[in-house]
Amino acid sequence: MSYIDIIKEKARIDKKTIVLPETNDRRTLIAAAHILEEKIADIVMIGNEEKIMDGAGWLELDLEGVTVVEPNHYEKLDEYVELLYETRKNKGMTPEKAREILLNDSLTFGVVMVKANDADGMVAGACHATADTLRPALQILKTAPGVKLVSGFFIMDVPNCEFGENGTFLFADCGLNQDPTAEELAAIADTSAKSFKTLVGAKPIIAMLSHSTKGSAKHPLVDKVAEAVRIAHEQYPSLTLDGELQTDAAIVPSVAKSKAPGSEVGGKANVLIFPNLDCGNIGYKLVQRLAKAEAYGPMLQGIAKPVNDLSRGCSWEDIVGVVALTAVQAQLM
Repeated sequence: MSYIDIIKEKARIDKKTIVLPETNDRRTLIAAAHILEEKIADIVMIGNEEKIMDGAGWLELDLEGVTVVEPNHYEKLDEYVELLYETRKNKGMTPEKAREILLNDSLTFGVVMVKANDADGMVAGACHATADTLRPALQILKTAPGVKLVSGFFIMDVPNCEFGENGTFLFADCGLNQDPTAEELAAIADTSAKSFKTLVGAKPIIAMLSHSTKGSAKHPLVDKVAEAVRIAHEQYPSLTLDGELQTDAAIVPSVAKSKAPGSEVGGKANVLIFPNLDCGNIGYKLVQRLAKAEAYGPMLQGIAKPVNDLSRGCSWEDIVGVVALTAVQAQLM
């Protein structure tokens, strides 16, 4: 059974309600039909019901069982207006502005639905930038207690791979923080460890990646990663974490023996923390395209309730996978 099939099985055990607000996108419609057919989650779609069903008919899809919410006719619209106003009034929000936003921005409407506990999570980003998905989530749901910053990660499932957790890895940050400080890298490692444990179920073994292994190169970029390792050991002592490590030293046992002898992480890592967004984004796409890996994300970690992003290059299968992962996140919150 593949990794994502295991996640789907977990999602079915305690079905959650997930919002898909991008109902003008054919991939979203196809994904919704498959999610309902596979009984992974209950689905709420935001938009005009006639247009959604016309689109489903044109694509020969069965959306029986989906809940369609039309904001301008929704019985809880006034409650949502009040909730958005109260949440953002210190930032200049007015009731009139809140109503206008909710009637015109399906992503914000979906986040408010999650805030109101009328849904358990939201997945968007197939036709929106990450910032468009993240902004309302941070403004309305806020960060989870004890979390220092929100970050993005991918679950990578690499076929025929003996490395990581039977070919499964968590890559972070691949979608959000452009140039994290040493302290932020340490915080990303901590939340990534929790995400890996939640979504993979195995012990997280964390490598802080660099172009250097244990001082083999000298540069301020190397110093940042080494400092992140020091901070992580100090602030999160329970983590199994080491660095700075080159990628081969992190995941290949034979290389680790020569480059990082004695490292408890070298050759065993399943959680890879990249030093900046360039490395993370380039790295996951190389693995996805060249190794034909399944890449699920960018998932967001550190928000009070699960809201997850999609790559605009995603397939409908990717949406199904991220919805299943979001449902499992919601089960554990």
